[in-house]
Amino acid sequence: MAEHIKKEQAKPDKKTYRTRKITFRLSESEYAQIADDLSVCGLSISSLVRKRLLRVRVASRADLAVLSELRRLGGLLKHIHNETRGAYSSLTAQAIKDLSAYAHALTEKRRAASQEEN
Repeated sequence: MAEHIKKEQAKPDKKTYRTRKITFRLSESEYAQIADDLSVCGLSISSLVRKRLLRVRVASRADLAVLSELRRLGGLLKHIHNETRGAYSSLTAQAIKDLSAYAHALTEKRRAASQEEN
């Protein structure tokens, strides 16, 4: 029996099974705050609370949606540039440069916020 336990402990734990349960009460204002946070991040209550307790960065769905949209717009601008054979090259180049700068700034802001939490 001891050999079996040692073998299981030696294996890398790829999936953490959550077997412990914690329940607690909140005031109406505390619950409202969590509900607001849930609408922004799109997680379950348990996932949000777990991440907050473990000080894991919770990504905003809005930030991720903005980054996705910026990438999509950049692709559309590239398509316009290719389809017009560069007729608007100075305009599309500037627009792509602006989109890239904004996406980079948003990514850096998220990275800085993540480092502050750690």
